[in-house]
This record gives sequence, C-alpha cells and structure tokens, in this order.
Amino acid sequence: MHSLLVLVAFQVASFAAAATGVMFRPGDWYKQLDKPDWRPPDWLFAPVWTVLYASIGLSGWLLWREAGVTGAALPLGVYAVQLLLNAAWSPLFFGLHRPGLAAAEIMLLWGAILATIILFYPANAAAALLLVPYLMWVSFAAALNLSIWRRNRSKPLLEGAR
Repeated sequence: MHSLLVLVAFQVASFAAAATGVMFRPGDWYKQLDKPDWRPPDWLFAPVWTVLYASIGLSGWLLWREAGVTGAALPLGVYAVQLLLNAAWSPLFFGLHRPGLAAAEIMLLWGAILATIILFYPANAAAALLLVPYLMWVSFAAALNLSIWRRNRSKPLLEGAR
C-alpha cells in the first residue's frame, strides 16, 4: 500500500508541473505568431504531454522503488529540478510572451532531463528509458521554440521577446 501511495505522489508531482501549461494557455498572442510549417496541430500537444507526464511520474517511482530516497538522493534531486524547469516554460513563453527567454530555459530543461536519464540508468534502466520519449519531445519543442523566436523577434507584437 505504501508503494502505491508513493506512486500517486510521483504522479501528482509530475502533473503539478503540467499545471502551469493549463494556467498559461497559448491564446490570441500565440495565434498571431509566425510559426513554421512543420509545427504539429495544436490539438496534439495535450495528449502527448499527458502520456509524457504519466511516464515521468512512473519513472521517478520506479527509481524510488529500486533505490529509495536516500539511495537515490542525487538522481531524485535532479529529477525534481527537471520538473521545476518543465513547470517554468509555459509561464515564460505563454505568460510573459518571452520566447527568447523560454528558449534559453528549455535548453536547461533538456540538460536536466538528460542528466536525469544518465543518473537513473545505473539504478533502474527502465526508469531511465521511460524518460527518452520526453527528451525527444523536448528536443522537438526546443527546435519549435527557437524557430518561433527567430521568426518573430523583430516584430513589435513580441515586446520584450528579444
């Protein structure tokens, strides 16, 4: 029973990072931006992120189950950092309308995810591998973020986007 409660806690922590994406929606500002043709349709983001957040929570729980908090303090600490960085992106991009700042932040997120995978792997390979699709999606999201920033940085619509 304790293990199940910890799984729920990891899922809650993971989906708490998603809460900023619900609070800071794309809106009219985003609709006006020049976006690349290779951008996926808007409806795709929610289901992809839902699966990824569930995988992120499961990954953390698997590592905890294998090594415990004290046995995996560093990997779980980096895991927490990547969740915080994940939560920070939507307020920066959609809330502050700062795609340039969000692009820098997503690079930090990418590094934190990679570090989490590297640190998780020796203790639990499955936990590490569950994060690979997340890293791949954030790689794509970073490319999209950079493209949007570059296409729009000289437009008055993006006050402070430079």
